[in-house]
Amino acid sequence: MPTTIPEHLLEDIKENFTAIIKKEPDIGLHLWESVTSLHSADIATLLEGLELEQLRALFLTFPAPLQLDVFQDLPDSLKVYCLSFLDDHHRTLILNGTPLDELTDLFDILADEELKKYLRLLHKTDRDAILSLMEFDPESAGGIMETDVLSLMEDYTVEKSIRVLQRLQPQAELHRRIFVTDQANRLVGFINLEDLVLKAPQTRISNFMQQNEFAAFVKEDQEKVARDMMHYGLDSVPVVDDNNMFLGMISSDKLVDVLEHEASEDVYKMATMTPIKQPYFDTSFSRLFWERSLVLIALLIAQTFSSFIIESYEKLLAGFLFFFLPMLTSAGGNASSQTSAIAIQGTSSGEIHSGNMYKFIKREFLIGFLIALILGVISFGRIIIMHGTERMVAAFAVSCSLSAIVLVSVLLGAYFPFLLKRLNLDPAFSAGPGLATVMDILGLLIYCYISRMLLG
Repeated sequence: MPTTIPEHLLEDIKENFTAIIKKEPDIGLHLWESVTSLHSADIATLLEGLELEQLRALFLTFPAPLQLDVFQDLPDSLKVYCLSFLDDHHRTLILNGTPLDELTDLFDILADEELKKYLRLLHKTDRDAILSLMEFDPESAGGIMETDVLSLMEDYTVEKSIRVLQRLQPQAELHRRIFVTDQANRLVGFINLEDLVLKAPQTRISNFMQQNEFAAFVKEDQEKVARDMMHYGLDSVPVVDDNNMFLGMISSDKLVDVLEHEASEDVYKMATMTPIKQPYFDTSFSRLFWERSLVLIALLIAQTFSSFIIESYEKLLAGFLFFFLPMLTSAGGNASSQTSAIAIQGTSSGEIHSGNMYKFIKREFLIGFLIALILGVISFGRIIIMHGTERMVAAFAVSCSLSAIVLVSVLLGAYFPFLLKRLNLDPAFSAGPGLATVMDILGLLIYCYISRMLLG
């Protein structure tokens, strides 16, 4: 729990809940004031720790402005619950006070009847904007853009622009970069807020506006947009359609959300799991159980090939060589995981791409060759020290196998993410259990083949 929440406050609320709701003198009123004096995000955290009925009762005691602030910090599942028990007046205040992009995300999880009911409470302009936003993929630029964005026209003067900003600024969040359109609402450039202070009042915006380094197309994937924003060092980008019509913008706040979302997805994919969209405790037990078990069952069946290989080379592996199987298979998995992590991070950030893929693989081959050589020498020395020179040939077989496995693992880990990308799959799937299982099987084949060649 965040350190800004007083220690034991949640326990005190549960123990004196009735007194708090009634705002009884001393303890009840004191605790209620302690709660309402917190930041809205901290209050939302406290509410998550209560039973639903307790959450409902306490939330209804908050003044309307505080209800709106707390509502925006709650997870989507609790937002839906709060809307279910509020009256139409308070629902309208909350819905009209919530940013459109957040409402769009919330409405995506509502049932059809609930959606129709809540849309009727919104202002017509907001309602139309939300319906238009919901046509876009939630993970596209159109799905995450802000539509309540102030823009200026290119034939405005500085004086007129300032008057417009002074009139409309309370209704629209003002960003440092202000986008400029023509009379047909086509994007033509941008100005910085400080330009309105530095330029003469009668100067037209078209005389000093700048060209946009990058504009996101409305159907473009959010991950690519975030990557391009980082590449150009932008804290906001305009969103346009195929006809260059200005539709909205994506801010740095949304960029952080996208990066966090994509990083979370990559973590799941690296574990060979389908990303979970909802919070962990809001995801059904059956879904978690079946998704995780099915992946492990598939990997278990794949490992059957390892059993076939060991059975085929049972006589060769019996005895001395058998003791080195765990070392060889783990070395292959570790080496491939290292390289694939570098490849995944590079492709995600845009640093490694199809244009320099072979340069990357060549570099990884040289690094892998040297690592394989060092590990092979260390392995050979270790076996000789522990088992004596009479195991010289066997030690050489184990060391050669280890070097070959590590080199193949590095190459596979370097190329596998690009292969998945060509197949329109996320490169993150190349890390974790999937690649480790492949390397277990290949490692056994390499070990058995080299050992048979050297030992007969």
